[in-house]
Amino acid sequence: MHPKQLSIKDFTYELPEEKIARFPLRKRDESKLLVYKDGIITDDIYANLPLILPQKSFLVFNNTKVVEARLLFEKQTGSSIELFCLEPADEYLDITSAMLQKQKVLWKCLIGGAKKWKDGLLKKAISVHHNQFLYARKVEKRNDYFIIEFSWDNADLSFAEMLHLLGHIPLPPYLNRTAEEKDKETYQTVYAKQDGSVAAPTAGLHFTKTLLQNLKNKNIRSSFVTLHVGAGTFKPVKADTMQEHEMHAESIEVSLSFLEELLNNISEKIIVVGTTSMRTVESLYWMGVKILAKKTDFIMVSQWEPYELPQHFSVAESLKAIINLLKRNKETKLLARTQIIIAPGYKLKIVDALMTNFHQPKSTLLLLVAAVVGQDWKRVYQYALHADFRFLSYGDGSLLWKN
Repeated sequence: MHPKQLSIKDFTYELPEEKIARFPLRKRDESKLLVYKDGIITDDIYANLPLILPQKSFLVFNNTKVVEARLLFEKQTGSSIELFCLEPADEYLDITSAMLQKQKVLWKCLIGGAKKWKDGLLKKAISVHHNQFLYARKVEKRNDYFIIEFSWDNADLSFAEMLHLLGHIPLPPYLNRTAEEKDKETYQTVYAKQDGSVAAPTAGLHFTKTLLQNLKNKNIRSSFVTLHVGAGTFKPVKADTMQEHEMHAESIEVSLSFLEELLNNISEKIIVVGTTSMRTVESLYWMGVKILAKKTDFIMVSQWEPYELPQHFSVAESLKAIINLLKRNKETKLLARTQIIIAPGYKLKIVDALMTNFHQPKSTLLLLVAAVVGQDWKRVYQYALHADFRFLSYGDGSLLWKN
């Protein structure tokens, strides 16, 4: 069956409210870890990963950083308006560059209380000690979002710094609680670096600096890619079949040095930490294929292309195609977008194992898990439910070897 014909109704399970972790554990690496390999399920904890992983492993992390994307403005009438910052409105401006813009930037936003904001500027004081403000002006309404122009008085501050000063961490809606001050630290990986996500790559929340060092001491290699997680990651599947569902697109940044490192370690076990790392690494293969097939739009992988493009190129050929192109153009990193949907019927090209949390029923993330382990996803999730694993963003996780 082509993934287009899949029905999301076949990818559901009962998730009791009490199984959803509202808060993280005090010690990240004491989270439980379900290990699935060759049809066998066992459980452990993250702190023991150096003993669990083969020595010839290459871990890929997503180093995106969650930004304080929720901005609350108060009108003079006393009513409040919330702006949820999604991504730059300029499609030619990558997220990292947009975050570094100063004094003015155009952004795609969702608006809470849009009917209360007819026109005019919204403003929010940058500091109680200075007469400086962040301003928001409604530019245009699109189908699913608004274009907002943000401007601010302090020419020394970037947009990322403005969000850090005035914004709030956008916790997932299913946590059903407001963000607390400590969420600024706990809803962020210890290796987060590149500002731009509106949701954390939660598989990485279990890693501590000590655990990363212990993995390094075991000669387990690791490296980083960047995929900026968009609000679309929470987009429910409402269509009867996946053919009718539009997958969200997200921005990725991959350095030339990472591509060379991945190529040099391709014979080892490639383990991605998180579905975002999976989407990035697997998309790289298809970008290389598009270069080899002489397609000019190689920096974008659309939803169904992986099921329609030529399948015969090797991973090495594909990665070399990207590396050679970057070198010819004297570029040090690949800036691209991916809309890839990884679902049953997809054959993993680069990845050997996935580390991930436990996801919502009827979600594209659950489809991705099923693409890795097949129908055993049901056994994995039933085991986790019966063994008191904690679910969703602040919950426990799994190490799933491909079937």
